Amino acid sequence: MLTIPVALTRVIVKFAPFFSQRVWAHTQVLIVGAVLAPGKRTVTAVLRVMGLSQEGQFQKHHRVLNRARWSSVTVARVLLGLVVRAFVPVGPIVIGIADTLERRRGAKIKAKGIYRDPVRSSRSHMVKASGLRWLCAMVLAEIPWAGRVWALPFLTALCPSERYHQQRGQRHKTLPEWAGQLLGLIHRWLPGREGIVVADSSYAVIELLQEVSDTTDMSLITRLRLDAALYDPAPPRLPGQNGRPHKKGDRRPTLQQVRSDAQTKWEPVRVNNWYRGGVRTVEVCPDTAVWYHSGLPPVPIRWVLIRDPHNEFEPQGPALHPACVHASPDLGLVRAPLDDGSDL
Repeated sequence: MLTIPVALTRVIVKFAPFFSQRVWAHTQVLIVGAVLAPGKRTVTAVLRVMGLSQEGQFQKHHRVLNRARWSSVTVARVLLGLVVRAFVPVGPIVIGIADTLERRRGAKIKAKGIYRDPVRSSRSHMVKASGLRWLCAMVLAEIPWAGRVWALPFLTALCPSERYHQQRGQRHKTLPEWAGQLLGLIHRWLPGREGIVVADSSYAVIELLQEVSDTTDMSLITRLRLDAALYDPAPPRLPGQNGRPHKKGDRRPTLQQVRSDAQTKWEPVRVNNWYRGGVRTVEVCPDTAVWYHSGLPPVPIRWVLIRDPHNEFEPQGPALHPACVHASPDLGLVRAPLDDGSDL
């Protein structure tokens, strides 16, 4: 009979109501083994580290994942609550979203597709890989005993390929659409808590930024294209004015033009723990604007250009990071510089 330490029992017992009694007996083995197993957390590795490598009915543990009926979304909600209470009891919750590629082969693996390999690809050379694409949501929390920020995943969603949906006559959902659905769940799971979502440039999409702007207590920080079309806010509607209301104002210079302009004012900012290199002084150029594209809703954003005055970002490239774009429901359209590096 499996004996679980009391400290671990107090945590995993919160998941017991979501499994039947027979399934829960095997689920405890998988949970404890996943904590102890080094390397890949496969069912085989879990059984081996738990001393059950010669188990005659080993398939029962596999059936917890491929046959038993339980809600992974409900389990993810409980897991998020445990992580938040343990590591972020107060203050804003920083959540990272990123997609990863699982290289799987087999005749029964239908949702796989061909994607860009993020590990073996570079800026000048693209390598394709076949596998399953997963979208993962993680709590980014500073771990005191580790001295750094850890990504603690709590929710993962499978994003099938476009061919998979076409073969079944279903509407294909893009990666930003999946991200919007996950963020909607997280927003409902954390009522009254401020959430700051961090993502890469794949999620710098007007529709996704608009969804975040329409919610309360949630912001999205991502990277913006240097040639994005930015505008002034729409002018106020005059009394008796005919026609549709304006969605935007005059066109502004692109971020590429702002970067190249000698008249651009850069402000020094001290950033702590800059890529694990301690304190670094960088220069920023912040502003607000309206990001607009024909046929899409206008989105008010705050953008920040970052550059290194010592030219140490890239020895053979321009000393500038891509622009960061920040969209939130309480973002005003008044031009205001950042007070510190907290919004970077």
